[in-house]
Amino acid sequence: MADANKQAEKAAKKQVKAAKRAQRKQTRSQMWQVFNMQRKQDKALIPLMLLAVLGIPLILFLIGMLWGGEWWMLPIGIAAGVVAAMFIFTRRVERDVYKRAEGQQGAAGWAVENLRSGVGMTWRTKTAVAVTTHMDAVHRVIGLSGVVLVGEGSSHRLKPLMAQQKKRLNRVAPGVPVYEIITGNEEGQVPLARLQRELVKLPRNYKKNEVASLAARIEAMDNVGNNAGAALPKGPMPKGASMSGMNRRARRQAERKGEQ
Repeated sequence: MADANKQAEKAAKKQVKAAKRAQRKQTRSQMWQVFNMQRKQDKALIPLMLLAVLGIPLILFLIGMLWGGEWWMLPIGIAAGVVAAMFIFTRRVERDVYKRAEGQQGAAGWAVENLRSGVGMTWRTKTAVAVTTHMDAVHRVIGLSGVVLVGEGSSHRLKPLMAQQKKRLNRVAPGVPVYEIITGNEEGQVPLARLQRELVKLPRNYKKNEVASLAARIEAMDNVGNNAGAALPKGPMPKGASMSGMNRRARRQAERKGEQ
């Protein structure tokens, strides 16, 4: 019986290892595909990556020569160069993705869902906490600053929508700072590619371990008759896509709420 258990454990471990190898292989394949697509449309990508891979080791090698430590500085430089090259690659891919998404329906919601959690940063997000029949939308980000309402669409329609959300938040979590950001390229708006930077710039009013409890209080509010998010697409819509069906659904929802 003991031998059978050991064999079962070994088989399970083999399966786990095989699954991990398959996942790594798939990730490498996807990265290679993305790299090939990016280099074809971004002519500066390969020169910049080569500059990082070759330039950083050379600089550290020359610095090491000043005190006779060039040979142990070289491997550090190579590792740093590879990391820098990967950073350049991911940031340029990200930049182009944001450019393509800019101005499309649901783009800000997609950006909110894909916020990067870095050192000392944490986000709890919910897209389309409120929408209009014209598909203007308000998304919510809970983080170290408190609550940020991120709007996409027409400013004059978003402002009353955001004010309404702010009142609801003040009832559920009085005293919690609430900030407002409208995405776009007009005066006073924040371009999609700069959204995360603007969020990081906000004051840090809470500690990381306080964000979860704050989010739990606010998210409890969502279960009380707030189903607006069902009307908005989860990611950027292709330009030219038909919005008529979603507009009709959103309009019917608004009419039913008005009758209640």
